[in-house]
Amino acid sequence: MNRRFLWLLFWCNLLGTVYGYIWYENQLLFTLQNYPAALLVFVPDSPTASLFFTLSLLFLLYPPQNRGLQGVGHVIQGLAVVTSVKYGVWAVSMIVAGWSFGGDMIWQDFMLIASHLAMAVEALLYVRFFGFGMVSLIVAAGWTLLNDVMDYTFGIYPYLPYELHDYVSEVRTFTFTLTILSFIAGWIALKKAKRL
Repeated sequence: MNRRFLWLLFWCNLLGTVYGYIWYENQLLFTLQNYPAALLVFVPDSPTASLFFTLSLLFLLYPPQNRGLQGVGHVIQGLAVVTSVKYGVWAVSMIVAGWSFGGDMIWQDFMLIASHLAMAVEALLYVRFFGFGMVSLIVAAGWTLLNDVMDYTFGIYPYLPYELHDYVSEVRTFTFTLTILSFIAGWIALKKAKRL
């Protein structure tokens, strides 16, 4: 909770978030050209998770006194935990699965593995400092499940390695399961923090 460290973490996550949205640029443009604009919010999964965590750090740096803002902060923190764990593990799993089916290992994959693992780990480490409770965690799980439904109903899920294109059904099942497991991980972390 050292403020200098929180600011370092904030800037690292903010830069990663910006990079993530740039990474999704082609898919965002394709979605905008072929789908209703309202679906854009469901496209960039990992950078949005990172954005939630970045905003959560601001709520730690500047705790609001207003109850309404506290509530907003708690929902954002719940979203940060569930989505960071979910998409951190999901991205690593898809990269490794692509390799296991014969995909090439490129340097960006190793960068993505490191950054996405960091997303999951930092979210679970910071649960104890966040102020959210079970209601916010349920809202976060609901939003993440809605995102899954949109991804696999409209086909706007993150681009998969070429080697996984024949396994979208299996990826969908894994994705929904991972959302539930991420909710459970957040719940366990809250229990360990003695807030449930």
